[in-house]
Amino acid sequence: MKSHQLLRCIFPDVLADYFDVVDIHESVSQFDFWLDERNFMEKSDHKLGTVSSYGFTSERVIQDFPLRGKAVYLHVRRRKWRDSSNGEIFTYSYDDLTAEGSRLSPEFVSFLKE
Repeated sequence: MKSHQLLRCIFPDVLADYFDVVDIHESVSQFDFWLDERNFMEKSDHKLGTVSSYGFTSERVIQDFPLRGKAVYLHVRRRKWRDSSNGEIFTYSYDDLTAEGSRLSPEFVSFLKE
């Protein structure tokens, strides 16, 4: 099994598709995973030729399904982009990172509701 296949089994699809694991920390009671958005821009921005990577946002902590009886926290940093033609700084939107009004993954919220 390749590492990206393993990530798909553990993380929500949006994280496996667009983010890289940059660090992992395990303690007695929890796992912490640090994820950074990959350096891939949308085709329309790439064609413009004026958009470039501009660092990362502050991390956002999301609680996900427990693993092996331990709490799981995802520390997610999204990539910032800068359009040099107008100076605009923006991020791409992933609507399904957290459930509305929570800091939990949508799959975890659905599980808890059942």
